[in-house]
This record gives sequence, C-alpha cells and structure tokens, in this order.
Amino acid sequence: MDLIDAIQNIDRTHEDDVLARLSTVWGEQLISDRLLTEYPRPQFVRENCINLNGYWDCSFTDTKSAPGSFDQQILVPFSPESILSGVERTLQPDEYLWYRRVLPSLSAPSAGARLLLHFGAADQIAEVYLNGISVCRHVGGYLPFTIDITDTLQSSGEDNVLLVCIQDFSDTSWHSRGKQTLKRGGMYYTAQSGIWQSVWLEWVPEEYICKVHIHPDYDLSVIELTVDTNTPLAVHAAISTTDGIFTADAEENSASVSDPLERDSEHPLESSDTMPCNHTALCFRTTLRIQIPNAHHWTPEDPFLYPLEITAGSDTVTSYCAMRCYSIEQNWEGKPVFCLNHEPYFLWGVLDQGYWPDGLYTAPSDEALIYDITQMKAHHFNMLRKHAKIETPRWYYHCDRLGMIVWQDMVSGGSSYAKPLVSYLPTLLPDLLGRMPDNKVNYPMLSRTSREGRQQWVIEMRNTIDYLYNVPSIATWVLFNEGWGQFNARSMTRIALQLDTSRPIDQASGWFDQGTGSYRSVHNYFRKQEMQTDPHGRAFVISECGGFACHVDGHSSVDRIFGYKKYDTPEALDTAFHQFIENEIHPLIQKGLSGIVYTQVSDVEEEVNGILTYDRKICKITP
Repeated sequence: MDLIDAIQNIDRTHEDDVLARLSTVWGEQLISDRLLTEYPRPQFVRENCINLNGYWDCSFTDTKSAPGSFDQQILVPFSPESILSGVERTLQPDEYLWYRRVLPSLSAPSAGARLLLHFGAADQIAEVYLNGISVCRHVGGYLPFTIDITDTLQSSGEDNVLLVCIQDFSDTSWHSRGKQTLKRGGMYYTAQSGIWQSVWLEWVPEEYICKVHIHPDYDLSVIELTVDTNTPLAVHAAISTTDGIFTADAEENSASVSDPLERDSEHPLESSDTMPCNHTALCFRTTLRIQIPNAHHWTPEDPFLYPLEITAGSDTVTSYCAMRCYSIEQNWEGKPVFCLNHEPYFLWGVLDQGYWPDGLYTAPSDEALIYDITQMKAHHFNMLRKHAKIETPRWYYHCDRLGMIVWQDMVSGGSSYAKPLVSYLPTLLPDLLGRMPDNKVNYPMLSRTSREGRQQWVIEMRNTIDYLYNVPSIATWVLFNEGWGQFNARSMTRIALQLDTSRPIDQASGWFDQGTGSYRSVHNYFRKQEMQTDPHGRAFVISECGGFACHVDGHSSVDRIFGYKKYDTPEALDTAFHQFIENEIHPLIQKGLSGIVYTQVSDVEEEVNGILTYDRKICKITP
C-alpha cells in the first residue's frame, strides 16, 4: 500500500476558500430566455409544454413567512449558490428561500382539461403555493413532483401568483444530500439548494395517463407495458419497428392502485405535515404485451431504441424502449461475471459526479450533458456510475440513445459521517474493517440513528427505482457507498429486489459488505489491483479506482490538489493512466473481473483527478 499517498489524502475542510470563477463554454453562451427549452421528460412526452425556466423573483427570509417584497431575481433552474443563477449565495439551514413567478392567464384548451405543474427537482424541502393556497409540500431534493393546480387557478383573465418556499438543511441533518456539504473540501463539494431542474406546465385531458411502466422481456422478445390512468380507460400502445408497427389494445381496467411515489405504507414518514404532491392519489392500471419479432437488441455499440406511443382516451404520450437484459452469469471458465444480453461484457466505467463550475448540479445546456457522455465514449468507456446524485431525465435519455451503460447510485444521507471509521480505517485495514454486522447496533457508527431519516431513505430508494425503472441504459442499482448512512443493507437489498428483479444490485460499494446483492464491490486507490474471489458466488468489480490527479493552472478552482496519486503535468498523468490500465486492469479481466470504475469524468473543485478539467476545456488523458 502507498501509505504516503493515503496520508496525504486525508479529507480536510476548506470552506473559507474563494473558488476561482470557472465557466464552461455552454455557460458563456447561455441565453436566459432560451434556457433548457427541450422537453424535460423524454420518456413521457406530450405535445404541449409551457416552460417556466428563466428569471423568477426571489428573497431570503429568517422565518417561514412570505416576504412582503422580493429584492432580487434568480435564473431558474440554477441553484442560488451557482454562478449562473445570478445570486451566488448559500441558503443556510436556518433560512428560507422564496421564489415568485407570476403566471399569465391560463385558458383550458378543452372542456374539463387539467393543468399540471411539474418540478424536476427542488433541494431539499419545497412548499408550493398558488394564489396564496398551499398546494404541495415535498420532502427530498432529488426526485420530481407534480401538482394538479386546476382547482386553484384564478378566473379567466386574471394572473396567477406561484410561490415556492425552500428549506435546505444540507449536511446538518439526516436528509439525502450526496456529496454536498456546507464545509467544502477534499471529496465533498459546495452545497446547493432550491430549484435545480426544469419547471413546466402541461395541460392534460380530464381523463389522462398518469404513468407508464416499461419492462422488456428479452428472452421472450416482448415489451410489457403497465399504464396507469386517473380513470378507467381503454388503452392502445404501438411500437414502431423496421418490420412494421406492432400494437396492443386493452379495454378499460377498473382495478385501482395507489401511486407509490410519495407513499410507502410499510415505512411511513413520521412527519404529519407532509402533503403528497402527486397529481392523483389513485390510478387505474392496465397491462399490455407487445411481441417484437426479430428484435433489434440494445448495446453501447448499437444503442437501438424503439419509438413507443400510448393512447388512453383522448390523451397520448410518446416514449421509447429498448430490448436488452442485464444479468450475472457464469463465463466460459465458470466464474460469475456481468452479462449484457446473456453475453459476458466487461464494464469500462467512469465515476460521474454531475457537477459543473458555473451551474453546480445543473448543466448549462443539453449540449453540456452530451459532451461528457461523448467524451467518455471517445475514450472507449462504456459505463458511467452516476455518483450520489439523480440526474435530469435528459441525461439518461442521452445515455440511452448514445449507448452508455449507467450504474445508478442512491443518494446518500444520514447525520455527519465519522470519517476515520467510514473512510480511513477501511482503506488501511480492508480485511479487518471492510465488513461489519448488519444490525441496529451500527446505526450510530454509520450515522443512521434517526428513525425518520431511515424511513425517508427507504421511501426515496423505492421512488428512485420506480422513477428510473424505464431507462434502458441503467444496468445496476448501487444502494450504499462507503458506509455513508448505510443501514440494514441486507433488508434494503430485499426491498430493492421486490421492486426490480431485472437488474443486478451493488449492495455496498467500497466496504462494509454484507454478502448479498450481485457484486463483491471494492474501492482500491492505494494498493496494486488484485482479483478477489467472493465466497458468496457474486461477480467481482472494482467500483472505484485510479483517481490520478493533475492540477491545470487556469482551469482549477483552487491551487490545492486533492487526488489519490499526484502528477505534475497532463503528460505524466496520461502515461500513468495507460500503464495502470495495461499493467493492472487488463490482466484481471481474464481472471474474471467484471468491471472497473475509474475516478473520474471531470475535476470537481479541489478534487482534480478528472479526465477533463472542471470547466471541460482541457482533456488530460488521450483515448
């Protein structure tokens, strides 16, 4: 083990640093009145969309009372901490951030039409008011929520006043926050808050489609669709192929189900004032199956997508799907490995934090999202591990159509982490501290003493799987990372498998492994890479490695360097990277290694171990 490198990488906070004002080319070209105008939800598209991105009024308050006046503007959907928001102020845990947007007179396109208000994500707790009436309170900074605001609209000809009140405890509480911290430094980054994904309005008929669940049955060449509507409706679905259009029809189904988003009867929230935000609490479910002869299979090398259209009553949504399957199976030597479409497939992965110097959690444009994916493909990577963050739906869409497998992390939370226990000791003594019993005795050790926090994490895990289930490129769910807020990992794996049996699960990425899930998943930054045989018969992955760091003057946030092995020039870094892949990774593939995740796509603040600089203007490593 390289002990000197390990000691040099002990995490330190540097919250007093003033970060360099880096910008991306997309941020420099941003036009405020043409901001993120693409339809926000590519797998559930309707023809009408009233985009509410742009300038909103905003104000910070010390109490949860709407301000009498608004003293500044904020560019939505950029968080107030970001450069592109125009605010550049941190929302503190004892403050409230208020947004105001005056909506013009809204006339229904047809009799009985309903108006839905969509928020892609708002961090961390959002309460929404329309014309002085509270219409929703949403807890959780990473998942979307939708509100039917029809009955709260003003009479025709009058403006409607939309207010949003945000509170964000960041890492001072147990709420999910990923890599955000109010005391930035090392591997933890600037906290962000508020609305950070697109906001839009959408008219729907009085009877409409609430949700579509898409399940490809690869072995039977069948796409199974579950369609939820707000009333019993006949449903028609059509998939376009090169051999023609294949359809399925179902008469109205009166079987009702509760929408799982925002609800979990098995693990209810203790907070009694949480108002569900879904546009309908009760849906009516219809199931259809469409056979696809001579199915064209999806792979990163050939990312073929089938156009899909679903009609229920007078409502129509367009989507897409793919025929593929992910599994753990034995290879030609009888070793368990990751398989794509039943064939062994080595995962060349990169850790993707999803941070931008000018937009923080929010990429400045669709082109920026595409750039990161295409750059990694140009380097012959075929997988991105989306780390401790849920992205905008358009990012997943681009992974689907461009051919990039995704490992999706759940967003980590819990109270303040004891870094010596969850980071340093497992690194130094992986065999001794890499595993631990799976019981409540460990709640204090892993920052999960709050019962409400544990319940909320379960709700968000369930909702994350439900929300992203249809994404063809997602191949694995990663439940916990390095013990950050980990608890009852075996039980959480069982819950995840109840929701999705079609994808492998990485139960504990790094350490504190509980022996279940689909992978033996280790992080190794300071030792020579080696193959490990799993006693539980799981596939072996090195789910974080590399992290080679190089500071580039003029393209880094601070002069200080955080990374796992430091190099003075991009040329030295490039040589070391290729030697690492050739000498340490290639020999393990024949021994049964299923994949690696190299750290990382881009620099983030003082962590300068990216393939790209933080501003995406320099690539440090040649393909």
